[in-house]
Amino acid sequence: MSETPKYPAPQGNAETKPFWDAAAQGKLLIKRCLTCKEPHFFPRSICPFCFSDQTAWEESAGEGEIYTFSVMRKSPTGPYAIGYVTLKEGPSLLTNFVDCDLDGLKIGQRVKVVFKPTEGAPLPFFTPAT
Repeated sequence: MSETPKYPAPQGNAETKPFWDAAAQGKLLIKRCLTCKEPHFFPRSICPFCFSDQTAWEESAGEGEIYTFSVMRKSPTGPYAIGYVTLKEGPSLLTNFVDCDLDGLKIGQRVKVVFKPTEGAPLPFFTPAT
């Protein structure tokens, strides 16, 4: 397909505003619990490990590896791939894989974050690291 895909604008709220503001600057943020020290994603104010409300934003390197993925071949917009990436910092996140040969994706492959424009904040996706 030669058309550039259009991505929906994210629907943020007061709790996730710092995440989307950082995305507009090309930065991927995660949260870290100040009580148990565990990093987590998706951004939320309560730690999913110890339920503390003492969490802080931290910038992720935006690098990780593919934990698992699936290629969707039957779609009105053409084939695409979704899967989980485990970030260097530890958390895993669900994402789409873009700007790559879908048949070349492999579990354990190193990937990096890329941001794609929307009518709002850009969305983070992942592509193979070079």
